[in-house]
Amino acid sequence: MNKQSTSAPAEQQKKSKKMMWYTLAFMGFTTVWGFGNIINGFAYYGGLPAVVPWILIMVLYFVPYALIVGELGATFQEAGGGVSSWTLKTTAPVFAFFAGWMYWVVHMPYLSQKPNQVLVAASWAIFGEKGAEKIENLPTLLVAFACWGIFLFCIFLTTRGISIIKKIASVAGICSFILSLLFILMIWAAPHITDASMHQIKWSFDTFKPEMGIGFFTSLSILILAIGGAEKIAPYVNQMKKPGKNFPKGMIAVAVMVAICAVLGTIALGMVTDPSALKDKDHFVTSGAYESFEKLGVYYGVGHLFRIIYAITQGTSFLAALIISIDAPLRVLLDNADTKYIPKGLLKKTKRGAYRNGLIMVVIIVTILIIVPALGAGNNDVLNNFLMKMNSVCMPLRYCWVFVAYYFLKKRFFNKESDYKFLKNKYLGMTVAAWCFLLTLISCIMGMYTTNKDGTVNIFQTVSNVIVPIVLVCLGFIMMAIAKKQNNK
Repeated sequence: MNKQSTSAPAEQQKKSKKMMWYTLAFMGFTTVWGFGNIINGFAYYGGLPAVVPWILIMVLYFVPYALIVGELGATFQEAGGGVSSWTLKTTAPVFAFFAGWMYWVVHMPYLSQKPNQVLVAASWAIFGEKGAEKIENLPTLLVAFACWGIFLFCIFLTTRGISIIKKIASVAGICSFILSLLFILMIWAAPHITDASMHQIKWSFDTFKPEMGIGFFTSLSILILAIGGAEKIAPYVNQMKKPGKNFPKGMIAVAVMVAICAVLGTIALGMVTDPSALKDKDHFVTSGAYESFEKLGVYYGVGHLFRIIYAITQGTSFLAALIISIDAPLRVLLDNADTKYIPKGLLKKTKRGAYRNGLIMVVIIVTILIIVPALGAGNNDVLNNFLMKMNSVCMPLRYCWVFVAYYFLKKRFFNKESDYKFLKNKYLGMTVAAWCFLLTLISCIMGMYTTNKDGTVNIFQTVSNVIVPIVLVCLGFIMMAIAKKQNNK
């Protein structure tokens, strides 16, 4: 009797800890989505026509991508959900190294972009539009050196420990997420509860019809960058109640919520944005979100309040993300490094446990990526958009390894048991993996193409977008060569 009475509550407690599909859906939504994604899509697809590509990318890419991540996480539970671990289980150690290398090295353009965003957010929070105009009119090299100073300060904080930063990032991220949803709701409600004068939307097919030119395809990398990151929630598939049923339900719910926010958010922007603002795409990408929250404050009679709150949360979130993204990807690469592929010098640590030489390499790469683009940018708006486009070309490349792992999982380990399987047909699974891989790679390649305001090709930016990912990949081969030479000695 006593044994049964003590084991039953323990069993009930174990069951109570199982995650339901709606919990996973909310976690996935907060991980993937942000208001800046709406701004970028709106800018690159000319306003309201962004609705169509958002829906297409959700159905044709995000849903299979998220469900593939779920199956990999469920199949290799002991691997902890890491892309390099999945690749090691399904292919060979050298491919696992490159999966880990790509996961780390594509963060370099991301790290070069964030200090600029911190600077812009701070100027909007403190000085408003006048501050943003001052930064825009400063020499780009001066702005670049200011961003470099912010980056070095974050490197210093990284060496001192970042436990408090993670908590700040979590709070700032949640606040930014809530503000994004509030913006959509309050814009839609404004005409009904205030005397706000908004742009009238013509509800016709022509209003939402995107131009199917080269710009449609060269901007896909922006959307793929926006919805990436689902692999971060893969480990939770093992903590779900009935994962085979609830995980796909949760991930489809994420896709639906993201699609709804993308569509309603795009329409909300169309209600407050003068179409002429999109003629200067660089400025809209940099300042469009802050200007939109400024207008929201005017509509509701609270002045600059919404803009200030949004700018503070964004600036804090960007700063925390910068610090965490310096440290976390480097640890993913080096914590379980194979010295067959990683030079031993990179594994040296400081007294506080930071990878000293690894951080030095980060500083060298990011310094180049901050300073060099400034040489070919006319002002800070152009520079910020340049770095964002470069990030959209590089960051999605890490997702390719998710699809490589899934392809070989289906090809070589089709009968391996798993709590959840996305596709039960071997060849259909391989086909979907190949489709997602090719769409990611082609979108990144086409995203390298960049034009000026007059539609002519921007040679400097296009060449930079081609060279940077090639150099970052080649650095991996250099690391392997150095490690091989050390091992031979």
